Amino acid sequence: MVADPKLNLLDFNICPVLLTEEIEAQIDTITGKFLDAIQSPGLFAIELFLDKEGKVWVNETAPRLHNSGHQSQEGNANSQFEQMYRVVKNLPLADTDAIIYSGMLNLVGAEGHSGKVTYEGMEEVLKLPETYIHLYGKTETKPGRKMGHINVLAESREELMEKLVMVKGMVKVVAEN
Repeated sequence: MVADPKLNLLDFNICPVLLTEEIEAQIDTITGKFLDAIQSPGLFAIELFLDKEGKVWVNETAPRLHNSGHQSQEGNANSQFEQMYRVVKNLPLADTDAIIYSGMLNLVGAEGHSGKVTYEGMEEVLKLPETYIHLYGKTETKPGRKMGHINVLAESREELMEKLVMVKGMVKVVAEN
């Protein structure tokens, strides 16, 4: 996850992540402690931060679907949405392996724009291959409000980052004039 430093919220989500064994061990410890403490079935997001010294910190936990997993809609064998359905219906869980490099970028209201929403640049984004737009149906925008997300697929991490940055530069969430 890459945070937007100005809005202090998720900008990009990149999958799969590259981690050292030491960082993976910290995550396994945190996850184990959380699951032991919660003692509940369900789908849980555990949002983590990695500081400059290599220490993993818990930012938040969420007993629900979470935007940090939205890229799973197209990038994984089964999405977080499929998993949640299976949990609710008490069905066997599905394979969630990453099948390709995938990323998500949030669509948020632009600074200085409040009112009836319009999406600038969306026509061009719709022409891109392996790019999937998910709008939340909100009719009013305001600065920093999450209005949807775009998932992108790629053959490599480098290609994924290039595509995410390109798509972010193409679209803007604004209020109608």
